[in-house]
Amino acid sequence: MKKYGLTGCPLGHSLSPQIHERLFAIDGIEADYSLYEIEADKLSQGVEKLFELSGFNVTIPYKGDIIPYLDRLHESAERYSSVNCVASVNGEHIGYNTDCDGFLRSIQAGGGDLSGDVLLCGCGGVGRMIAIECVRHGARLSVSVMEGFEDTVEPVREYAAKNGIDTPIVTVHPNEIDLEPGYTLINATPVGMFPKTGAAPVSEEVISRAGFVFDVIYNPRKTLLMETAEKHGIKAVGGMAMLVYQAAVAHEIWVGKTYTDEEINGVIAAMYEML
Repeated sequence: MKKYGLTGCPLGHSLSPQIHERLFAIDGIEADYSLYEIEADKLSQGVEKLFELSGFNVTIPYKGDIIPYLDRLHESAERYSSVNCVASVNGEHIGYNTDCDGFLRSIQAGGGDLSGDVLLCGCGGVGRMIAIECVRHGARLSVSVMEGFEDTVEPVREYAAKNGIDTPIVTVHPNEIDLEPGYTLINATPVGMFPKTGAAPVSEEVISRAGFVFDVIYNPRKTLLMETAEKHGIKAVGGMAMLVYQAAVAHEIWVGKTYTDEEINGVIAAMYEML
């Protein structure tokens, strides 16, 4: 039986085992997926055990720390200096970033569009990755950040300049948003996350003018942002889709399996039932 797993710290509330077990069942592959929690600053002591696996996922705080131990990086991991998936291939350990694929496939499956105006709330951590993916796919990007956090957008501008991407990247504060209706609205902040579910990152007026909404939060199933969007007849997709799609891409890397929309939606629904 092949063995896979997730490393990071802490891992107590991770849904990864349940997601990957369902994906392996769809694959028709008998495999074990376990949690390998490694205490902070002790990654070097646990790498040897991880390298005995057929593949593994990486979460905080080790997405960057794992890189020196790998033989090489896929372009997706090089782009963000961040690894969340490692494959063992002919004795080599190769790092990937499937978070970006999870985001892009969630948007595509939900019917969203990154080629027009995009309003992104937050630009730290996952928000930076989302911002870069947006400009890579032709978005006219406006980033809403709280006062004092304007510099979080600079790495995105630097990436665009370095890669010859000529697209507008504008920084705005939440109370200064003034875009033509129909934009894609993305929340990459923790605003609205369980248990503080009674807040949204922008006003109802801003939400009501969107053409599509994506929220990286997956608990609750429908955030106030999503509920408000749907009240105005706007399609809204939650973060569980991104979580499942990034895991599905890991399986594509590990075992070469692809999935139907029906299969992915079944896993997403099953995960929401576990919240």
